[in-house]
Amino acid sequence: MLTAARLGAAALTAALLTGTAAAPAFADTPAPGSPGATGPTAPAATPDGLYGKGDPSYDGVWRQSLALTALAAAKATPADSAVGWLTGQQCADGGWPSYRADAATACDAKLEDSNATAVAVQALVALGGHQDAVDKGVQWLKANQNADGSWAFNPDNPGDADSTGLAVNALLAAKVDPAGVAKAGKNAFDGLAAFQLGCAAPADQRGAFVYQAAQPGGPAAEANALASGQASLAATGGKLPVANTNRTDAAPKALSCPDGAASGATGTAPVARADSGEAVGAYLTAQLAANGQHLMLTMPGAAPTPDYTATAWAALGLIQGGHPQQAAGAVDWLAKEAGTWTKGGTDAAATATLLLVAQAAQRDPRAFGGADLVGQLTALGPAPKAAAGTSAGASAGASASPTASAPAKKDEDGGIGKFWLLGVGLLIGIGGGLLLSLQRKRGAKL
Repeated sequence: MLTAARLGAAALTAALLTGTAAAPAFADTPAPGSPGATGPTAPAATPDGLYGKGDPSYDGVWRQSLALTALAAAKATPADSAVGWLTGQQCADGGWPSYRADAATACDAKLEDSNATAVAVQALVALGGHQDAVDKGVQWLKANQNADGSWAFNPDNPGDADSTGLAVNALLAAKVDPAGVAKAGKNAFDGLAAFQLGCAAPADQRGAFVYQAAQPGGPAAEANALASGQASLAATGGKLPVANTNRTDAAPKALSCPDGAASGATGTAPVARADSGEAVGAYLTAQLAANGQHLMLTMPGAAPTPDYTATAWAALGLIQGGHPQQAAGAVDWLAKEAGTWTKGGTDAAATATLLLVAQAAQRDPRAFGGADLVGQLTALGPAPKAAAGTSAGASAGASASPTASAPAKKDEDGGIGKFWLLGVGLLIGIGGGLLLSLQRKRGAKL
């Protein structure tokens, strides 16, 4: 789903560099300034109505959608300009690109992406009153589903777990049964199952999701932290914002595999839909416990670093699956790291994602890790019409929390700088035309 956020550009980069992923599902446009590039060659100015002050070229719709979803859940009525900016980004065919500077110009269908579309649909459902735009977005997702039931970041590419999970989230938000959204006999849940490791995988990876399926004759796909975290919300039947209050006392149930399953026909069968959420929950719980209650980003040639975005999505998936107690440690870790991840509350995507986690975990979002996440997020965009318990727009002027005053570390994004990602994207493009929009900076992590 690189972002800081959502999507693991860094995770995907690692997979590409080690030969464990197919051509990137979410990048088939040349990097800005490179031959054939159609995107901007200089950072775009921040439009009025958009949350965050950074270049929106690669994450404008993503961060706006997360911000509006989180604020709607916090009972803040966003400004018309903020909602209008998001709806104005929608293309005539119903999809959304990552960002388009001139909404009066027709969209390039190749640049529309399933991730932006999926989070925009969820935001508009959360806000209410935008059914036509939601319906068009759902129709775009249906039209751009792959024959195996999955979704790619950009149409006409191999599917990936992150994009498929987000599409399932959007369908559930729009009250459309993913089991009924199919291509060539494969529905959305079938597409998601293709990325989940079952009994044929090593025991410590069972239940995890890979980013992309292994290619014939290629190396086996391996568990991916961000893919597992993001896909877990879909596997547990969830959407944004997570508001599930179910709680089970038992830990998530690990996948049950017969002896010798890895070498037999049973071992190669997809994880059953009924077992998917529990299986990935068990995998995530084990990974969190092994790494100090957070997930790790591993890059070739570099020491592993904490993966904020993957940890946040893992917490959301566990809570949705009825296991808030297993998510509690990750939520505590995210609260402790709030200032670092959100860059003192100045990163809109990270702040919105953290707010969604605090809400799902039923923690006070106005005192989460010493930060008023609602106040920080509203301060990054146009003043809301009203906020719960305040006069209109009052929260936009909320004072910075102690966390907000802490010095921001240089390009946290999980330790991967934006320009480092650009360089990797160009290098991969030279070698095989891969990862052509790595510089998409979605928010908070990578």
